[in-house]
Amino acid sequence: MASRLDRIDLKMLRLLQNNGRLSNAELAGMAGVSAATCHRRTQRLFEEGYIPEVRAVVAPRKVGKGALVMVGVVLDRSTPESFASFERAIAKLKFVLDCHLVAGDFDYFLKIRVGDMEDFNRIHGEQLIALPGVRQTRTFFVMKEVVDNAPLEF
Repeated sequence: MASRLDRIDLKMLRLLQNNGRLSNAELAGMAGVSAATCHRRTQRLFEEGYIPEVRAVVAPRKVGKGALVMVGVVLDRSTPESFASFERAIAKLKFVLDCHLVAGDFDYFLKIRVGDMEDFNRIHGEQLIALPGVRQTRTFFVMKEVVDNAPLEF
């Protein structure tokens, strides 16, 4: 069972969220605890799932993935089986950054990174519309990323 977070845990989470490359010594100093205490707390935050993973944020344009596309997906049936089938298939597509089951006009919203519109057109025609149960898609090309992957506030 996960323990409750105190003010030091919360401070450590905020600090790591803003700079995941902090050394244990730097984090300890900024959080006002000893290095040993900081290490124990950090390990606990990982073990209890408060920090599920650590990874680098890659600049999309630098690796040829400068176009961001949001896609609304409507399935032909709203059944647990059709949702499960779609979710298994979408999880295998490496170009899909996020997939969310939503309420409203769509069943799912996808966040996709591609090189350009031509790249997306190919992916859409060959893979997206062929996913199990897809009845309709609606594509939104992002003109400007105003806020993307902002740190959580807590």
